Amino acid sequence: MIFHDSMANAQEKMTQVCLFLEQYHLPPTPMNYHVAYTYISKCEAALNKAINDAINDKRKIDSMFVEHLYFEHLNKGHKTETELLNNVDGVLANLSKTTNESQKQLASFAQKVTSCVQDLDENNIAKSKRAMQQLGQSADALLNQHQMFKAQIKKMRLMHMKSQKQLQHLRKQHIIDPQTGLYKRHFLNQQTQAWLAKDKSICAIAIQITNLQDFTQEYGDVVGEVIVNRVAKKVQKYVFESGLPGRTREQEFTVLLADIEPSTANVIAEKIRNGVEKLKFVSSKSHVELPRIQLSLGITKRHQEQSFDELAHKAHLAAHKAYLSGQSCFTCA
Repeated sequence: MIFHDSMANAQEKMTQVCLFLEQYHLPPTPMNYHVAYTYISKCEAALNKAINDAINDKRKIDSMFVEHLYFEHLNKGHKTETELLNNVDGVLANLSKTTNESQKQLASFAQKVTSCVQDLDENNIAKSKRAMQQLGQSADALLNQHQMFKAQIKKMRLMHMKSQKQLQHLRKQHIIDPQTGLYKRHFLNQQTQAWLAKDKSICAIAIQITNLQDFTQEYGDVVGEVIVNRVAKKVQKYVFESGLPGRTREQEFTVLLADIEPSTANVIAEKIRNGVEKLKFVSSKSHVELPRIQLSLGITKRHQEQSFDELAHKAHLAAHKAYLSGQSCFTCA
C-alpha cells in the first residue's frame, strides 16, 4: 500500500506506530511497522476490524498474528501468486500427460504405416513397388520425427521435474514458518475454509508453552528459540499423518484435525505432552540441567465457528483454562 502523508502527518503516525508496537511488545520489523502504520492510518477497513476485534477479545497481538494480518490484508499479490503456482503446476501436469499420449499415438501411427505395405495390390508389381518405396520413405521420416519428438519429451520431462521443485520451494516459502517448519496461520485459515466447504467436522488443539518467557528471560532469546523448535518438532512428529500443525502465536501452536472427535484429539494431545515432557536441556556453560518445559493444551470441536481464527481462539481459551486450573489439558464443549 502506498501512503501520501505530509511530513507532519507521517511523523505523528510514526509516533503512534511506535506506541502501538511498544504496547504489544512487537519488534520494529518492516512487516510489523507496515501493519501498524496501516492500522493507524485507518485505510484498510478489514485489517482495522481484525485488530480491533483482537483487542476487544483480549487476544494476544504478537508477531505471528501480525504476519497473518499482513498476508490476509496487505500482501495483495499473495493470493495471485498462490493461484499462479497452482495454475502453472496444472499446466505442467497436463503437458506431461499430453506428451506421453502423443508419444503413444506416433508410435502407433508408424506401425500402421508399416503394416499398410503388406496390403498393397500384389498383381501390379511396378505400382506396388513405387507405393512401397513411398510408404517406406514416409515411415522412415515419421520414425525420425518420432525419435526427435522423444528427445524433446525427455527435455520437457526434465524441465517439468525442475519446475516442480521450484514450485514446491515457492509453496514452502508461502505456507511454512521458517523457524519451526510448521504451517503459517494464513495456510491454516485457507485449509479451514476448504474443509468447511466440504462440510467436514473439525477439531483444533492449542498447545501453549507456558514457561517460554521464563526461559527467554533467564537464559536468553537463543535458548527460547531452541525450546520453540524442539517442541515444534514433537508436535510435527505426532500429528504428521493425522492433522495440520501450525505456529499461531510466539509461544503457541495450533493443530487442525478433520473428521475426528475430541476424544481422539485428546489422545493425540496426550502423546504430544508426553513427548515434550521427555525433552531435557542442559546448559552448555554450567552443565546444569534446565527446567522442564511446561505445556497447557486446549481441545475444541467446531460448532458454529466460521473461520480458523474463531476456532483457534476457542482452543486458545481452553488451553488457558487448563493453565489456570492446573490441568495439563482441557476440552471445550
